[in-house]
Amino acid sequence: MSNQNKHSNGYRNFVLVLLTLVYGFNFIDRQIVGILAPFIQKDLGLTNTEMGLLTGLLFAALYTVVAIPIAWLADRYNRVNILTIALATWSGFTALFGLAGNFFQIGLARMGVGIGEAGGSPASHSIISDLYAKEERAGALGIYSMGIPLGIMAAYFVTASLVGPSGEDVNWRRIFVILGLTGIALAVIVRLVLREPVRGAMEFGNNVDVAQPPFFESLIALLKIPSWWWMCFGIALGSFVSYSFSAWQTKYLLLLDPDFNFQNLLLILGVINGTTYAGGTFLGARLADSWGAKNIRAYGWLPAIAISLCLPIGIISFWVPSVESHLILTTVFLLFMGMYLGPSFAIAQTLAPINQRAMSTALFFFILNLIALGGGPTITGWMIDLFKHTSADLESTRYALTVTCLVFVPSILSFLVVARKLPKDWASAEERNLELIQSD
Repeated sequence: MSNQNKHSNGYRNFVLVLLTLVYGFNFIDRQIVGILAPFIQKDLGLTNTEMGLLTGLLFAALYTVVAIPIAWLADRYNRVNILTIALATWSGFTALFGLAGNFFQIGLARMGVGIGEAGGSPASHSIISDLYAKEERAGALGIYSMGIPLGIMAAYFVTASLVGPSGEDVNWRRIFVILGLTGIALAVIVRLVLREPVRGAMEFGNNVDVAQPPFFESLIALLKIPSWWWMCFGIALGSFVSYSFSAWQTKYLLLLDPDFNFQNLLLILGVINGTTYAGGTFLGARLADSWGAKNIRAYGWLPAIAISLCLPIGIISFWVPSVESHLILTTVFLLFMGMYLGPSFAIAQTLAPINQRAMSTALFFFILNLIALGGGPTITGWMIDLFKHTSADLESTRYALTVTCLVFVPSILSFLVVARKLPKDWASAEERNLELIQSD
């Protein structure tokens, strides 16, 4: 009897929607710092480098370190409990972020958010993989990935609903407190309604009892899979640009046209993220499943093609003369930007042994967030300050974001390597999981 028979499609879809909502809250907390960056900077007197640290490295530092031991626990203990604690933790620190009075306090709160969010995706990815077979896993994880654009959209909408057209006197503190308290309420709902699924049941039925390897054995097993490694580098380098784009876009547009209606700008950015970015994420996942059924290399080719299209569009978007033209290019940029998420998440789960799926996601996010979230906004902010010595604020921001877009190049190359190595690694993963069951 398969786990698909045990859980109805209605329940599986409900779980997927709820986990996507939780993931959306994850990205509301991340994105809203970038949206409100100009006002946080002004209130606390922060430099661009300090703001970059706040949106990037300070968050990513503990996130990346804590994620691995939490994932080790998630591969052994109740994932619903771990997800609930994680959501309540990052939501509580989000509320404290709004109460901070200086860079030290707000930095500590941001690190606390990182600790909580470290437990979110490893547990969620593992739960989804035990509800959906590998043939439909990219699609399911693609829908889960829509939490990113939907969370970003919600962040813009929430901010727009609480500010005026001019963006003057924005009460950024109240926004963080409201978000934090709402997230805590969602954590209670998660704990009450979700049930822990059987591990590995989609591959081998409900009577699976796979031994859990020691911590370092889990690490070594994953690090020996070449296409898993290259996928991590591909998505990390692509997200390096994406996180920088999100963190500094509001500041750039305010510099480009200070008189543009700020409330309308937030609503437009929210709609773009909630439609084209979400649509690209969904489309990429569906294309990966259909194309991948014919040729497994598609899981590498599709992200490489999508990011290749993002490279020129991203650069041009920061050199057009108006906010309107930037937003048009951003719409196309985000459509392609979302396409690599579902295929990458599917690779991380399918290549991992069934008893190490949470660990796979944690290691995957360790690399992604260390490079992308820790490095992207921080390095871009540092470059803005660096270019300000010879250029005005607008030009220095343009130069910094243009250089940042060039990081797409090694991302494209990484996904091409994935396409070359994936067939062998995919077949090995199936053999390895079969051996795990037979050995027990």
